Amino acid sequence: MSNSDEIAVEILDLQKSYGATEVLKGVSLTVKKGEVVCIIGPSGSGKSTLIRCINALTPFDRGSIRVFDIDVHDPRLDKLALRRRVGMVFQQYNLFPHRTALQNVMMAPIHVLGQDRRQVEQRAFALLAKVRLAGREHAYPGEMSGGQQQRVAIARSLAMNPDVMLFDEVTAALDPETVGEVLLTIKELAAEGMTCILVTHEMGFAREVADHVYFTDRGVIVEHGPPSELFGAPKDPRTREFLGKVM
Repeated sequence: MSNSDEIAVEILDLQKSYGATEVLKGVSLTVKKGEVVCIIGPSGSGKSTLIRCINALTPFDRGSIRVFDIDVHDPRLDKLALRRRVGMVFQQYNLFPHRTALQNVMMAPIHVLGQDRRQVEQRAFALLAKVRLAGREHAYPGEMSGGQQQRVAIARSLAMNPDVMLFDEVTAALDPETVGEVLLTIKELAAEGMTCILVTHEMGFAREVADHVYFTDRGVIVEHGPPSELFGAPKDPRTREFLGKVM
């Protein structure tokens, strides 16, 4: 729960098309520092495109995104400066298979940020313990479950010491029995005050952890509010229909 009035991410009238297909049709949302925001909605509603725009993985056509004092649409944007402040975890783990869990976590701080190897290694051990992988530091991705690999991916993002974490359907590729361990890791991050924006199909998790939930459909935000309101008494028929199918 955010106790801050500082705006971490502000999106205004965001529009994105792929050819003739409008994926985002004027989306606006605001995330305060320390807040947990979940974005839900049917497949193809623009959720993943929206959060990929936040850290400049996907360019957008019109509108604006600010991450603290960084203007993401600025043609002079320093993407490294942005990605030092915004970590992202994807549906696929994208770990280097020939590197151990520890090495995967250490690579970016050493090779991208130029940090001292000994200090980075110390922090990497601490981060892997934080995601409950103590004792698995020297395991290779192929020796780990999907849930363990996803937690390495979370630790790898945290190694850049970001101010905001983006999660794009991070449990979608996992076996049901490993979903819980990844959600617990995210829940602990949120409890520590990390600003989190999650695209998720885990409605129970969104209801429990989010400060604010946005329901998107066909490229627009249909409805948003605290989870107690959006899940408990949705106002829009589209929201009610969607929740009726997934809950």
